[in-house]
Amino acid sequence: MDCCKEAISSSWIYPTLILCVNGFFSAMRPSEAFLTPYLTGPDKNLTIEEVTNQIFPVWTYSYLALLFPVFLITDYARYKPIIILQGVSFIITWLLLLFARGVVAMQVMEFFYGMVTATEVAYYAYIYSVISTEHYQKATSYCRSITLVAATVAAVLGQLLVSLAHVSYFYLNAITLASLSLAFVCSFFLPMPQKSMFFHRKDAAETLQGPDKVMATFNPNEPCSCQEDRDPASADTGPTPEQQADQPQPQSHALKVLVQLSKDLRECYSSRKLLYWSLWWALATAGFNQVLNYIQVLWDFRAPSHSSAVYNGAVEAIATFLGSATSMAVGYVKLNWDLSGELALGIFSAMDAGSLFLMYFTENIWACYAGYLAFKACYMLLITIATFQIAVNLSMERYALMFGFNNFVALVIQTILTVVVVDSRGLGLDISTQKFLYFLWIPEVWNC
Repeated sequence: MDCCKEAISSSWIYPTLILCVNGFFSAMRPSEAFLTPYLTGPDKNLTIEEVTNQIFPVWTYSYLALLFPVFLITDYARYKPIIILQGVSFIITWLLLLFARGVVAMQVMEFFYGMVTATEVAYYAYIYSVISTEHYQKATSYCRSITLVAATVAAVLGQLLVSLAHVSYFYLNAITLASLSLAFVCSFFLPMPQKSMFFHRKDAAETLQGPDKVMATFNPNEPCSCQEDRDPASADTGPTPEQQADQPQPQSHALKVLVQLSKDLRECYSSRKLLYWSLWWALATAGFNQVLNYIQVLWDFRAPSHSSAVYNGAVEAIATFLGSATSMAVGYVKLNWDLSGELALGIFSAMDAGSLFLMYFTENIWACYAGYLAFKACYMLLITIATFQIAVNLSMERYALMFGFNNFVALVIQTILTVVVVDSRGLGLDISTQKFLYFLWIPEVWNC
């Protein structure tokens, strides 16, 4: 029995399989494409203004408030507890969607959904803590692909159930809750990692004794690259045995980790190339998230769900497929991205702006759908290029840190947009005018 447990814990296949199953059921949410029709329909009986200006903004605010502390706690707690927490948050979110009513209840629901998105970092970081380096590429490919497949299957299933079987949105949410409950159960079967990227580094645990010595694995003067070789002189930066005896406190260790993270960020952003790509990443992601968060409201504005056929699921399925196809195509295009990356950035950002322009001026729902498909495909292509351009110049730890910080900046920008443009306490603009403002935003992004 012990031999079996040891074989399971040492294999990369078992944790990857369990994580893929968890990711599949977590992304298998057929009701998500029909959230706005559900909230404004007879089940919840909310107005479009309440949904747009009072309920949806809460997700942005809670996501921003939770992202940074969750990022640190995720690494400190070694991922698995946060994946379980995500499952709990998922279940609470959909229980509220099913059985709670009123604006306040839906705002609480959005808070827990903010917890869900803030804890997503644990899913994508977990695999690197339990498998060896040579399996990173396969494991990452499987975990990311399975979520895209699940999202596509969920959107198609939701559309078929609504259009052909005439299943109500309430039962779509019940199916989603059942899927999320299965994902929650799967999370308990994940092996508990023994290391993490920052607080529980394996090399520090194996070669150094005492919590303070973990910082000797970092070199604040190291260039932002994937090279892991250390200058022999860097050993002088580590604490002496006498200093270890004087400073054994865990609090000191945590503080040193935070200080080192800030130094790593400063080193990474000292590269002009990484700074420019990160700036585009943050600005574009903020605009993309705003569009994604409110696109169903625009569709309901163009073709009200209470009097028109709803094809949100089909559109989301096609958009997910196009996004994954364009992302995959980047890996097969033989270009010098150092020379062609900025050109691609300008061309496809202009196409993104054009698609928003189309969605603003058209009254035809099908043209609006087409604009959304083009918008999401272009963004997915560009974010893949930006991710590659940043990741190729960084070690895994610094990439994870920079990825988190870029998304944090994007979320700050998105929160400012939400407060000023969307929130009822700000301008409280209608959804069509919001899309026009985001159209103006995109050219500013790629001109940066």
